[in-house]
Amino acid sequence: MTTDTNSSETKQKVFIVDDDKFLLDMYALKFSEVGFSVCAAGSGADVLDKLNEGFVPDIILLDIVMPGMDGFELLKNIKEKKLVPSAKIIILSNIGQESDIERGKKLGANGYIVKASVTPTEVVEKVKEVLKQK
Repeated sequence: MTTDTNSSETKQKVFIVDDDKFLLDMYALKFSEVGFSVCAAGSGADVLDKLNEGFVPDIILLDIVMPGMDGFELLKNIKEKKLVPSAKIIILSNIGQESDIERGKKLGANGYIVKASVTPTEVVEKVKEVLKQK
C-alpha cells in the first residue's frame, strides 16, 4: 500500500512558463510522457497567482520574452518574495547573449538553456540533471 502513495509523492512537478502556446503544449507533453506532473502558465502574473495560491513545483522552466512581466522580472520576484525557496529554476529562452545568461544566474537561476540549440528531449535531460543537484 505504501508504494502507491510513494509513487505519487515522487512524481516531480515541473512548472513551464512560456507565452508561446505551441511550445508550452509541446514541453508539457514531453514532460508528461516521462512521468512529470506538469503545470503551465503563459505569463508572469499567472505564475505569481499560482505560487501565491500555494503551488510548489520542484522546478520552473522560465521563458524570458513574455508580455507584461518578463522572465527576469518574474525570477527576481520569485526570489525576493521567497515564493518557492526549494524549487530549482531554469531559464529556457531563445535569448542567449552571454550578458543575459549572466543576469539570469545573478538573479538565482539554476541553469540557462537556449531553446534553439536543444531538442525537447535534451531539455528534459537537463531538468533531470538539475533536479539531482540538491
